[in-house]
Amino acid sequence: MQKSIQKYFALFALPTILAFTVMFIIPFLLGIYLSFTEFTTVTDAKWVGFSNYVKAFSNQDFLNALWFTVRFTLVAVISVNVFAFLLALLLTRGKKGTNLFRTVFFMPNLIGGIVLGYIWQLILNGILYKFEVTLTSSATYGFWGLVILMNWQLIGYMMIIYIAGIQNVSKEVIEAAKIDGCTRFGILKSVTIPLVMPSITICLFLTLSNSFKLFDQNLALTAGAPSKQTSMLALDIYNTFYGSVGWEGVGQAKAVVFFVLVALIALVQLLATRSKEVEN
Repeated sequence: MQKSIQKYFALFALPTILAFTVMFIIPFLLGIYLSFTEFTTVTDAKWVGFSNYVKAFSNQDFLNALWFTVRFTLVAVISVNVFAFLLALLLTRGKKGTNLFRTVFFMPNLIGGIVLGYIWQLILNGILYKFEVTLTSSATYGFWGLVILMNWQLIGYMMIIYIAGIQNVSKEVIEAAKIDGCTRFGILKSVTIPLVMPSITICLFLTLSNSFKLFDQNLALTAGAPSKQTSMLALDIYNTFYGSVGWEGVGQAKAVVFFVLVALIALVQLLATRSKEVEN
């Protein structure tokens, strides 16, 4: 059986490899090349070297979007994971109705980003109208509006992953800790959290990458208003590429920088959290 699998592996893997090459590898490499050119279509690209990258980092809108995205990601990652972990702890105590609560908390993740953005725009503006302001009156309102939206969408999803991790913790280990005189907080700190580190690694990676790549919700909730102060990196790249004639190359350069930034941060996070994982 093993020999048959090895014999026909290339044949069965070929369609997937071809699809991955055509749909990902080629566009990815072409995108890197286009970031060094001035173009309107792929066929009229003219090599300009690093000038697109110079323009990108000289563009104040891009720098503002970068700083806004970093601040948003930091707040969103911490808040989503803290609340998701606390909910997971509450819903793994064997109380009645926990399955219903798990389903209800998870459901927001099923709603599309654009729809979700418009729903929360109506809700939050409805509240803010009473104070004669809106989400676009100030960048502060837009920032916290996005944080609330992100928490509402992702907490349930991360909660499910944390629940799976908590339920996998050996009861014998917890009983041994109780016998040794550990308090509930001591068990949480010294037993539960270290053994749930694989779940923490996954949740941090998902929230980190989703926060950095946020686009639909940003477009629907504030569209970058006021004066592009609430534009995140993905929205700024979109506006540069499609909203400024002759800046397609700069938009592509921003996209490459965006990819490298997210990849590096995600890699550092994975290495840092995986190094703290322990066997159950």
